[in-house]
Amino acid sequence: MISIDQLLVFSLTSLLLIFTPGPDIIHVLTRGVAQGRSAALAAAMGFSLGNIGHTLLAVFGLSAILASSALAFTLVKIAGGIYLLYLGFKLWTADPALVLSGHGEDKTARIIFRQSILANLLNPKVAIFFLAFFPQFVRPDQGHPAMQMMVLGLTFVVLTMLGFGLVALGAGALNSRLAARPSLSAWLHKGAGAILMLLGLRLLWADR
Repeated sequence: MISIDQLLVFSLTSLLLIFTPGPDIIHVLTRGVAQGRSAALAAAMGFSLGNIGHTLLAVFGLSAILASSALAFTLVKIAGGIYLLYLGFKLWTADPALVLSGHGEDKTARIIFRQSILANLLNPKVAIFFLAFFPQFVRPDQGHPAMQMMVLGLTFVVLTMLGFGLVALGAGALNSRLAARPSLSAWLHKGAGAILMLLGLRLLWADR
């Protein structure tokens, strides 16, 4: 089993990476500012739990296929980029008045949760990151490598939940202050949609 010291180093390194500005945390922040705390927390949970899938991909070696096959990487990258463009367009064209009124808030949160899981899984760069990052903390003399990868993956999921959750709460608090200004909220929706579409384009042009 992984030693406490090794797990502590992994956790501290992971927290630094989690709070480094990237597509996922920007997505959570954008959702919170534009759509409120529930939407941001749903996105945070979705992106966090999506990492379970990437952990399993790394454990079973499927991430290695993305790292070695240009075709596989490109196909997943295109699917992920198009999906982010779709989410951005939906947010751009959404009616902010419905969000401010709380209409369908629970349903919206569930949808965003599912969307965030899928957006995370369709990002091949996350899969390759797991494949490159986790093995650095695996020690053959401390147990089965696959079990160590699972422990590291679950630890990363929990840390991501905490980190993204804090970002979601902060962004949601900002949204509450802006709720009294509908015209500004409309522009925030369009800005948030534009950011997601830019993230989609960034993924489409990403290299391995």
